[in-house]
Amino acid sequence: MLLYIHIPFCDSKCSYCAFNSYVDKFHLKEEYMHALLKQLQYELTRFQAKPNSIETVFIGGGTPSTVSPALYTPIFELLIPYLQKDAEVTSEANPNSATYEWLKGMKALGVNRISFGVQSFDEQKLKLLNRAHTPSMAKEALLNAAKIGYKNLSLDLIYATLGDTKELLAHDIKTAFSLPINHLSAYALTIEEGTAFESRPEMSSEQLEITKWIFNEIKKHDFEQYEISNFGTYRSAHNLGYWKYKDYMGVGAGAVGKLDTTRFYPTPVIEEFIQNPLNIKEEQLTREDQRLEKIFLGFRSCVGVASEVLTDEEKRKAFILVEEEKLFLKDGILYNFEYLLADEIALYLTS
Repeated sequence: MLLYIHIPFCDSKCSYCAFNSYVDKFHLKEEYMHALLKQLQYELTRFQAKPNSIETVFIGGGTPSTVSPALYTPIFELLIPYLQKDAEVTSEANPNSATYEWLKGMKALGVNRISFGVQSFDEQKLKLLNRAHTPSMAKEALLNAAKIGYKNLSLDLIYATLGDTKELLAHDIKTAFSLPINHLSAYALTIEEGTAFESRPEMSSEQLEITKWIFNEIKKHDFEQYEISNFGTYRSAHNLGYWKYKDYMGVGAGAVGKLDTTRFYPTPVIEEFIQNPLNIKEEQLTREDQRLEKIFLGFRSCVGVASEVLTDEEKRKAFILVEEEKLFLKDGILYNFEYLLADEIALYLTS
């Protein structure tokens, strides 16, 4: 079982961000964390959580590093009996708010992995994306985390942004690998509704040739690609849990949870969440919904797709792709060689 905790506070709103986050509600932090604790207690009961049953925790946002370790303390005190001994506990963080004291305080609570939202080491690109940190802040935050004793450190990079050049992207990758990381996420900039970039679609300029080049440059550093956007000598157990279609609790305003055939959606509005954190909408998934999701997720990651999930017609098509060496079959699992073709392969099989 996985646990996702959503922190919707941000010190700045990035131009590309469509996640549920707010820059003007910091005064609600304490009330929000109290409400979050109440929902977590409810979900532990709903999911029939037992001691040592939670494999991973991921604190995302928003910006988790805008909330002090003291406000997380009741959450961790509640969770400790439910966490497996070797549970992966990740928190996202922004370099400008992940101070030495914050990083040290979170490690004391039990966080053992930090994922830094770096996006770029180019100052002009960071300004274009409306990021609140500088390249030097990002480097300092990573070095501080390593000094404190975090063994598993990750950072995000964004590519396919207007103005990107191979030289800029090569510098980002080179700088990333000069730091003590064992995981890297590389995301193409996408234009989402409700973002500052919505009216500027020209800001995104993904080119397949450049994307392949970026992926190859990352792999040169012996970082294995285990999912379409994730690379590392370390694989995030939480990320893989999603691809394996495990159940997960989603706690916080705008989070999502899944238990068997039901998805849960707490209200995304912070004030409403504080008033009633148990106001949670439900969506029922059909077995066919689940089957199709397993196909699309599996081909985008190293998890693959069990052939038993496919219909007879889909199996026929899949074996054609195996013969053409576009899929690989091992022990009843179909694996995709090229993650960038994952959706095309899934659509071909299921259409």
